[in-house]
Amino acid sequence: MGLLVDGVWRDQWYDTAKSGGRFEREASRFRRRVSAQGEDGFPAESGRYHLYVSLACPWAHRTLIFRKLKGLEPHISVSAVSPDMMNNGWEFDAAKGLPDHLYDADYLYQLYLKAHAQYSGRVTVPVLWDKQTQTIVNNESAEIIRMFNEAFNGLTDNHADFYPEPLRERIDAVNEWVYAQINNGVYRCGFATTQEAYEEAFNGLFAALDRVEDILARQPFLAGDYLTEADWRLFTTLIRFDTVYYGHFKCNLRRIADFPNLSQYMRQLYQHEQVADTVDLHHIKRHYYYSHAAINPTRIVPLGPECVLNGPHHRGSVRIME
Repeated sequence: MGLLVDGVWRDQWYDTAKSGGRFEREASRFRRRVSAQGEDGFPAESGRYHLYVSLACPWAHRTLIFRKLKGLEPHISVSAVSPDMMNNGWEFDAAKGLPDHLYDADYLYQLYLKAHAQYSGRVTVPVLWDKQTQTIVNNESAEIIRMFNEAFNGLTDNHADFYPEPLRERIDAVNEWVYAQINNGVYRCGFATTQEAYEEAFNGLFAALDRVEDILARQPFLAGDYLTEADWRLFTTLIRFDTVYYGHFKCNLRRIADFPNLSQYMRQLYQHEQVADTVDLHHIKRHYYYSHAAINPTRIVPLGPECVLNGPHHRGSVRIME
C-alpha cells in the first residue's frame, strides 16, 4: 500500500491520525470521459482503450461486470494485476500469467507516471487507458461503468441500459447511501484505528444492510422492478462480504448468508448471464489477507468459508431496460 508524491513512490499506509481514526478515501484524480462523439478527445472506438484491473478489488470488479454485460470484451482489452499488493503497490506478475499487456511494466504506478510524470496521490484500480494518446482517461469506477453502459453502444448490438433516464434520480439516491455505508463502509470498519471510528462505521454498515434487506422484501431490485447500476455497485461488496469483510474487516455482526433476501439476491446477480466469470474468490481472499499486513501480520489466508453461490434464489426473472 503506498502512493506517489511528486512522481516519487512511497510505501505508506493510510494516515488516520488526523481524522480521529477514521478511514477517508481519496477522490480519484483522472476524470475525463469517453463518449460516442468524443467531446473530451476520447471517442468510443473499438480497440482503442485498455482496462487495468485487480480481480480482488470491488471497484475494479464493477468495470469488469459492465464490460461483460455490454459485450465490450472484443473492443476493450484488459490486464489484471497480481493479488499481492506489497511495497510497490499493485504489481504485475508475468510469470503467473498477469503481465502488463501494453508496456510490460512491473508496477501500476509506472503507468500513472507515464500519464503524469509528477503525479501525486494513491495508485488505484480500475484504470481506463487510451492506447492512442498513451494516457489515463479515467480511474473512477463509477464513471467508467457509465461510459461502458452508454458510450460504446454503437459498437455492439447489446443496448441494455443499467442507468435508464426514468430511474436515474432513484438510482443516484440509492448509490449515495449504499456507497457511504456499505461499499466504503466495510473499509471504514477494516481500516479504522480507534474503537469509536470502528463502531461508528460498523453500526452504519449493518443499519444499511438491514435497509437493503427490507427493500428487497418489497421489490426485486434496489431501484424498483429493473436491474440497474445500483445493484451491480452493491453486488461487488456483497460477493466479498462473507469471505473477507466479515472476518478480516471485523464486519462480524451477521454474514450475508444470514440475510434471507440479500443472500438470494446476491446469488441471483452472481448467476446472471456470465457474471460468475468475473468473480475470482482466490484473488479476493489472497489480496486482502496477504497484502494487508497492518491488519493481518501473519499473512495467513484462511481456507474458508464455503460459499454457496450456485444454489437456488427464488427471485424470479430479471428485467432490464433498453
